[in-house]
Amino acid sequence: MKKTGMNLIILLAVLCIFGCNKKENQPKTHPEHMENIKISDYGVTAKGDSIKKFTLTNKNGMTVEVINFGGIITSLTAPDKNGKYGDVVLGFTKPEEYFNGNPYFFGALIGRYGNRIANARFTLEGKTYDVDKNDGPNSLHGGKEGFNTKFWNIEPVKDAQFSTLKLTYTSADGEEGFPGKLTTTVFYTLTDDNALEISYEAETDKPTIVNLTQHSYFNLSGNFTKEITDHELQINGDKFLPVNENIIPVGEQKSVKGSPFDFTVSKPIGKDINADDEQLKRGKGYDHNWILNGSGLRSIAKVYHPESGRMMEVLTDEPGVQFYSGNFLDGKFDTKTGGKYQKRTGFCLETQHFPDSPNQPSFPSTELKPGEKYQSKTIYKFSVKK
Repeated sequence: MKKTGMNLIILLAVLCIFGCNKKENQPKTHPEHMENIKISDYGVTAKGDSIKKFTLTNKNGMTVEVINFGGIITSLTAPDKNGKYGDVVLGFTKPEEYFNGNPYFFGALIGRYGNRIANARFTLEGKTYDVDKNDGPNSLHGGKEGFNTKFWNIEPVKDAQFSTLKLTYTSADGEEGFPGKLTTTVFYTLTDDNALEISYEAETDKPTIVNLTQHSYFNLSGNFTKEITDHELQINGDKFLPVNENIIPVGEQKSVKGSPFDFTVSKPIGKDINADDEQLKRGKGYDHNWILNGSGLRSIAKVYHPESGRMMEVLTDEPGVQFYSGNFLDGKFDTKTGGKYQKRTGFCLETQHFPDSPNQPSFPSTELKPGEKYQSKTIYKFSVKK
């Protein structure tokens, strides 16, 4: 009996040791953040595919809604000067409007190549590739069947400090004409200081080009029938890229000083938008890429809406940002607050490498090779200025 008892004690001690070690080696979880991620049915595509919606909520009550079709952000709320949270991103009112061809890329993840590629063609390591033409002679935002039309695998990250979603998509070699099988991972994180952090990663099995971005349209007023021309914008960039008649950079890096493109000091978006300027005429407003000052993760833009008091700061480690003033919104679609999305009722600040980089050797390279990892980060941080 004594021997048996002693063996039992030893066995329990061993189990305790292994059990304790196992517990200590487990990642620290944050169940309170898992509870702030809700999953619900969103809609069904014409092909019968079921779409899920993931709702992130932080401790302040801010919410971000994401669907697994296109990694689309369908809603994002931010507080005004009275503490009231309101949706500040444009989006469709019916699920099928996302599924049946999204002409404005509302809220979508963009790839493989954000922005334009001239003549839908580029040469990489001596080989010429033709990609999908979906913008006149050019390829825009990855082609007609870009990442914004794909089903992303989405799962909550259990060991994250804040509410986080992990989105993954593998693009086949030759998809939309791009070389290499590309595996892309994107993290959406909603922090407790009212910031949406977006982290991008990608790996390939053969040389390719990559330029990922997020295409949310913002209107900080929360009223999507109002123009964004009263929003005050500051961009930390001393130069921009002039474009030709097809909105392709001509290769020049032009100073913004003394031009309508000077946002180095905050000013209303509408102040110079109708100026007699050839570049504004070509874009029908602002639809240009700014060359950002500095490097690494830094503050590159701030937008302030005086009436609501909402402020949005953009941080990124990218070399450029495409500022688009919603020039082609045309009143075809209902807004989430009634009325129609008319011209200039939303703006985009798309952090990215420069347009047409594969065809312009003087621009930062967008080439990704096997064994390398593409990494990029952008933060949209919201606050109130009274």
